[in-house]
Formats: sequence, C-alpha cells, structure tokens
Amino acid sequence: MVDTIQYATGKKKCGIARAWIEPGQGTIQINSRTLEDYFPRLTHQIQVQTPFEVTKTEGQFNVKATLSGGGISGQAGALRHAIAKALALHTSSLRDPLKKQGLLTRDSRVKERKKYGQKGARAKFQYSKR
Repeated sequence: MVDTIQYATGKKKCGIARAWIEPGQGTIQINSRTLEDYFPRLTHQIQVQTPFEVTKTEGQFNVKATLSGGGISGQAGALRHAIAKALALHTSSLRDPLKKQGLLTRDSRVKERKKYGQKGARAKFQYSKR
C-alpha cells in the first residue's frame, strides 16, 4: 500500500471533505486553491495540518481535497478528519497516534433542531402571567 494514492472522506457539522493523499512535497490543494487562499485564518490552517504534525509527516504528502457544505470551521474540521483517515489507510503504523489524539473519530455534535411549540431548540416562548 506504500507509494499509492489514498482516498478518504471526513465530516464535521454540515461540512463534507473528500481528500486524496499521495507521497510528495507537502502541497495542500483545496477546490483548486491553495490552503492559504481557501483558509485565510491561521487557526484553520493549523487545524488542517494537525494530522501531519501528530504523525511527524509534515512535507511528505500532497493533499488534493474537495470541500462542500457548512461553514469555514466545519469544512476545516471535515478536512482534518479526512486527512487523518487517509493517512491511517496509507500507513497502518500511523493509525495509533492519530487514534490517541482523537483525529479518527467523527465529531458527532450537530445543531439541535427547533421544536414546535417552542422558540428554539431549548428556549421556550416568553411566559406572561397576566
């Protein structure tokens, strides 16, 4: 399985990421744009590169990804999840450090739905005594 392209999908909130990784110089291309162009905020860039830092493989893999749905933070989390899953598929020895950091687990927290008879998911309509 070494020296092959690996594909994985990742999700967070409403964001969906499809990522392909292959051995290379460490370029990250998202929807035909660079990482810095797609995620101008540094925190999102760091979040996306977390799987490489945990496994000490910075600059060893090229990433090509397509992102859809959700917002910026959801997409960054989804891409991190997809890259971690692809790394684990590429080299089985990388699975253990990724699992210990919780990068292979999908974050199941999603927005709670609004209930009928209420103002929101938890908030009730204002009560009036008189």
